Amino acid sequence: MNFSMISKVLGMLMMIFSLTMLPPILVASIYGEGTYQEFLLSFAIIVSLGMIMWLPFSRKKTDLRIRDGLLITVLFWLELGVVGSLPFYLSNSIDLSFTDAIFESMSGLTTTGATILSGLDLLPKAILYYRQQLQWLGGIGIVVIAIAVMPMLGVGVVQLYRAGSTSDSKLTPRIQDTAKVLFIVYICLTLACLIAYWIAGMSLFDAISHSFSTVAIGGFSTHDESIGFFDGTPAVMVVCIVFMLLSGLSFGLHYYAWIRKSIGHYLHNQEAKLYLSLLVLGSIIVCLYLYSQGIYDQKNSLYHGVFQFVSIMTTTGFITEKFSNWPSFLPFFLLFFSFFGACAGSTGGGLKTGRLLIMSKQIVCHTQRLIHPNGVFQVKIRHKNVPRSVVDGVWAFFGVYLAVFSLMVLLLMASGLDYVSSWSAAAASLNNLGPGLGVVADNYSGINMFAKWVLCFGMILGRLEIFLCLMLLTPMFWRK
Repeated sequence: MNFSMISKVLGMLMMIFSLTMLPPILVASIYGEGTYQEFLLSFAIIVSLGMIMWLPFSRKKTDLRIRDGLLITVLFWLELGVVGSLPFYLSNSIDLSFTDAIFESMSGLTTTGATILSGLDLLPKAILYYRQQLQWLGGIGIVVIAIAVMPMLGVGVVQLYRAGSTSDSKLTPRIQDTAKVLFIVYICLTLACLIAYWIAGMSLFDAISHSFSTVAIGGFSTHDESIGFFDGTPAVMVVCIVFMLLSGLSFGLHYYAWIRKSIGHYLHNQEAKLYLSLLVLGSIIVCLYLYSQGIYDQKNSLYHGVFQFVSIMTTTGFITEKFSNWPSFLPFFLLFFSFFGACAGSTGGGLKTGRLLIMSKQIVCHTQRLIHPNGVFQVKIRHKNVPRSVVDGVWAFFGVYLAVFSLMVLLLMASGLDYVSSWSAAAASLNNLGPGLGVVADNYSGINMFAKWVLCFGMILGRLEIFLCLMLLTPMFWRK
């Protein structure tokens, strides 16, 4: 393990991240707030730490191995979660403890959207903007990791996309070019969302802020009522649904649709079709149940049902109504679908729809083999065999995912939370969703410190696809 180069890269990345403290300073200046001081201090601290890590090895030049790159990925997210908490911890306007500041920062960077804060409408604009910016930065980081880093793990992320696409080639031949292409697509989608929100009736500040969290599938808002603050503006809700749906699709598909000026890749990709089918089916069930139980009239059942299901399944976490107050079937139904998540290569969380597609096909194949023991049945996507290693990786990932989820529920219950709160909080953090049930229905400020650290751990595991973190715990990873 080349620790000197790892320190150099992490220091360099930290210095780059320090530049993200400058836009909130501009926001504070525009609105005449005194909050720029904590961002200036945070900038100075982060730059200094980065220099300390980078300077001793600045002249050293050696190639990084795969293991070095994987370790850098995990450590970079952890260090960003810590240094990203500085503005929250130093701010006098919100007065957060160290644990709460870490929780808010980690929730933003992992695009989970679980929050400690309340009274958002009264908070300084610079703090509000910074929260949204954290999610936007986390969103592009997730996409780049999913497309450029995860193929090394063989857990059915990009391999699935390539198996289901109409092209056998990578997005681009080089990882650096792939990251650049994805970044351009991400910015274009964000700008389109921003303009659409602004035209729909949001103020410019709210349009910028919510475009960040919508495209990142994060769910942070500048208002306590979340996106429900704009309940009286149907156009805003339509824009939100459309861009949550688009952000839940693979960014690789967006890239191909862009360069070929065609939507054919969306229509022929099996994962995308399953994703859209689940959204339609789930929305219908929620709408019918709301109407049949007399919760809302026909119009509001359609309105709240569709929005809330799309928001939860894509793991965005925006809310128009407190769905935790709906009949008990619906809150659990919604959270259950958050495990399905969005598509591979998107900013969404959860297991990913593509893995569920492979698992369902494998179950069908296994059933066919039981009926016809001498038959040859293969898992196929668009008439192409899915490699056995990918299928095994998907099932291994599913097993570990459920094991980690169960462990988190037990730890949360051991900390004193009731079962419903523990189950929903574990699901919300591991699926990078945000809102939960029980004592975490409104926010997470009321839970104990141990539970917050467990959830932070779950956010990182869910965001980095679990295996990336678990590999660091194996002796084989550290052997020369």
